[in-house]
Amino acid sequence: MTAAQLRSSFLDFFAAHGHTLVPSSSLLPDSPGLLFTNAGMNQFVPIFLGDRAPDVSKWAGARPSKDTRAADTQKCIRAGGKHNDLEDVGFDTYHHTMFEMLGNWSFGDYFKTESLTWGWELLTKVWGIPPKRLFATVYSPKPGDPSEFDQEAAAIWTELFRAAGLDPAIHIVPGNRKDNFWQMGDTGPCGPCSEIHFNLRPSDDEAAGRALVNSSSPRCIEIWNHVFIQFNANADGTFSPLAAKHVDTGMGFERVAGIMATTNGFKDFSKDPSNYAADVFAPLFAKIATLSGKIYTATVPTKREGLTEQENTDIAFRVLADHARCVSCAIADGILPGNEGRNYVIRRILRRGILYGTKIGLKVGDFSQLVAPVVESLGDVFPELKQQQSIVQRVIRSEEESFGRTLQTGLELFKTEVTKAGVKALGWEVTFHGYIDEDNDAKANLPMVLISDESRTKTPVDLRQVRDNLPWSKVAASGFQVPGALAFELYDTFGFPLDMTQLLATERGLAVDTSEFDSLMGKQRERGRAAQKKEIIVAATELGALDIKATNFRGYELNETTIVHAQIIKITTSNNYKYLIFDQTPFYAEMGGQTGDTGHAVIDGHKIDILDCLKDKSGRYLHLIAGDAIIPHTSTSATLHVDYHRRRAISRHHSATHLLHWALRRVLGTHVRQAGTHKTPERLRFDFSHFEAVTHAQLLEIEQLVNGHVIDNAKVETYETEFDKKPEDTLAFFGDKYGKIVRVVDIGGYSRELCGGTHVTTTGEIGVIKIVAEMAIAAGTRRIEAVAGQPALDFVAHREAALAAVSARLNAGPHDVAAKLEALLAAQKETEKQLRAFQQKALTALAEELAAKATVRDGLKFVSAVVPVETPETLRELGPQILTKLGEGVVQLGAAFGEKTSLAVFCSPGAIKAGHAAGKIVQALSLQLGGKGGGKPDFAMGGGKEAIKLAEVLKL
Repeated sequence: MTAAQLRSSFLDFFAAHGHTLVPSSSLLPDSPGLLFTNAGMNQFVPIFLGDRAPDVSKWAGARPSKDTRAADTQKCIRAGGKHNDLEDVGFDTYHHTMFEMLGNWSFGDYFKTESLTWGWELLTKVWGIPPKRLFATVYSPKPGDPSEFDQEAAAIWTELFRAAGLDPAIHIVPGNRKDNFWQMGDTGPCGPCSEIHFNLRPSDDEAAGRALVNSSSPRCIEIWNHVFIQFNANADGTFSPLAAKHVDTGMGFERVAGIMATTNGFKDFSKDPSNYAADVFAPLFAKIATLSGKIYTATVPTKREGLTEQENTDIAFRVLADHARCVSCAIADGILPGNEGRNYVIRRILRRGILYGTKIGLKVGDFSQLVAPVVESLGDVFPELKQQQSIVQRVIRSEEESFGRTLQTGLELFKTEVTKAGVKALGWEVTFHGYIDEDNDAKANLPMVLISDESRTKTPVDLRQVRDNLPWSKVAASGFQVPGALAFELYDTFGFPLDMTQLLATERGLAVDTSEFDSLMGKQRERGRAAQKKEIIVAATELGALDIKATNFRGYELNETTIVHAQIIKITTSNNYKYLIFDQTPFYAEMGGQTGDTGHAVIDGHKIDILDCLKDKSGRYLHLIAGDAIIPHTSTSATLHVDYHRRRAISRHHSATHLLHWALRRVLGTHVRQAGTHKTPERLRFDFSHFEAVTHAQLLEIEQLVNGHVIDNAKVETYETEFDKKPEDTLAFFGDKYGKIVRVVDIGGYSRELCGGTHVTTTGEIGVIKIVAEMAIAAGTRRIEAVAGQPALDFVAHREAALAAVSARLNAGPHDVAAKLEALLAAQKETEKQLRAFQQKALTALAEELAAKATVRDGLKFVSAVVPVETPETLRELGPQILTKLGEGVVQLGAAFGEKTSLAVFCSPGAIKAGHAAGKIVQALSLQLGGKGGGKPDFAMGGGKEAIKLAEVLKL
């Protein structure tokens, strides 16, 4: 049986028992609080919580049966956050960043008897696993643990083991709260669980197998967990029975498929088990072998440093296979590599894979070639991989090229700096000096290690020779840690995630000073916050903050005559800024990228301008007033007036942003996700995840799409609903904190986002949208700037005026201005080519003239002159021409550029042999001109500030 057949048999088994088969949900979870979908039950949480009635038979792509029963295979990622297996991937044979979880669920339908009996039937009768090798754990609480011994599960297992002729006392193992009690959170649904463990020792001795249960032994592992959700954890620490009881089971697909492969269908247990033996990895291993020219032999290291070449190769194979699957599935689900949150986790995984690829000889572009075997092995069960294969490959290739530009430089920096620090930790010395070797090759400023032998004689050795053979165990024993400053530089300058630097350190038996790294990261964040123009007000930290009431916002429905009567409840000051806080307000406070409203308040007959509006953490709206404004008293009544025309301009840009987001996803792909936004009366800025520059043709298509919908004058609807009841295609954003009730902005039925901002009522109010610029702001993140309404009309008018001016200068009409300009540029290029030819002839003539005036000394010819050239680069061109005409000799050239001078010195091989070195000559000449210079023996450049001395210095 193949792995694919194993998966199918699981699903077919539960389909035969009335389960609706549902597709895997996306790795991009519905809950914005999750990094990734990390368990099979994630998509069923609303049902477990009672927020949604069981309706799985009606889900898109489902093979329908009962609404109260479901089964599936779910893609999961556990890397980053609470569940993080990244560091272990490759070093053993059972950890993964991405894996499939097979599962079956009951929503108030069947319970323990059916769940455990069906599980036993599938494992022992359908798959043929020897019953003697299986053990079941049941919940047995210790004093202080919740609930009581799971007698019901124990009784079911007792009957099943006895029916198989086995002793339940041996095969049923009590488990504690950590292993056998599941809770969704501190409060809410929870219950005991029963795990099935598989003895994989060569011997099927029952007592020996039982001893390994929950011992973290790879020879006895959990393969299936049955969770019985039967209680509600109350806030007072008590547990109440649930009216409807549920079942949630999970089985690691790769784990069971690997066991099946290594045991030859659960028959031969002589080999060490390995998930990577499953045939789902075979296409990947074959491709890696082709790309690297190496073979996989399945060795597993017992330590992290001092590994053999084959151990390192096998680790790399496992890392590459796992990470290719993870990154491909994530990108196919719209999670692109980026700099924040889940996107950064995917970038870390991809860069870790690229690093391991270099260890077995893979080049830039090779990682993207692993996408095809991923699709080959998983594309049939996860069809989005086939649909998105081209985009996945392009995203990975783009990341490879970006990281490839800094990877080798960063690795060299790490090796050199760690070696220098390690050498010092051993008490050796590091010095820098230059010398000329036997071939007269300059070795300037090379780091050398002075190693002391037993006679205390210090021998200089090239640092590069030392770094691969340093006694790292002695370095580690000295207490040395890789400096956090180095880890930070690698992160900040070269894009090395911290865990990647830790991996490089671990290979040498070293640790990284993470405290220093965290401190430097904190300072960088502080600098970023300090660079923000607006102060973040945290009025909720004041004494009595628990009694503070949030401001009632009454500004969504606004027109030119809207006035809100309010009462001042507090006047606060922060950093010389004064703020008025009202009980209610029509002023929108800056949030969600939308700038705050301005306007005025009338208080006791006095008009007070409101310059901005912010929101503090307690939900109070803070209305900024001028420092010299008349300060009213609290409890005073006020009438509040928003600058309506300014608000309308902001709302146009906000609705235009939603349209742009929709159009970008339609033109570029559903991987596009908002990464930041800003809306003002004058323009909008929209940052989004994408892996390459948006082409001019794509920008035109996007602009036409959004303006087409502006012309259609679609209705913009806003409404509130429960988060779990929002329409399925509504966009929500990771990191945003949503309450139970959310606000949906629906434009024409095609653009739906959770949004608290203000919008137009129909798209026609936007007027027109023009894209002003598109650019990269970080690897994998692009930015579009656009204008809408009057700013868009102004932008078009400015462009038309510029075109008219150019047309007039070229004596061309608007339609042939481009052709006229091309002709003009072509003529200019030809003129420059002719000019260059004349300049080259002039240089040749000058070279002949100077060579003819050469001075002969000790069998060598010398030329030293100040020459009239336009740029220092011309000195580089002229010198070799002169030297060619001299034969053997030395050429010294100088030129003045204002008050500054440039020097260039050239030495022939014969001159170098005679003891002349261009680097030393130019250094001496530059010093006389108040400057500096240097270079190789055959060519060097320098300069100075004292142009008046140039002719004198160059006299022979």
